[in-house]
Amino acid sequence: METINVDLLFRIAGIGIFISVLNIVLKQADKEEQAQMLTLVGVVIVLLMVIQLINELFDSIRTIFNIY
Repeated sequence: METINVDLLFRIAGIGIFISVLNIVLKQADKEEQAQMLTLVGVVIVLLMVIQLINELFDSIRTIFNIY
């Protein structure tokens, strides 16, 4: 279970670094609106990853307590 958490942290960090670099490049090219949209897309991607983990947590809780 710990390796999954570490893997997830590395994925989130990688996405953050990638989005930051692209954001800087777009701002240097005077594409402010595209840079903001790219940042928003990055946040949505990370939120979807976290939502999947929360779903797995609730499934585990249901299994442990025999709710379903």
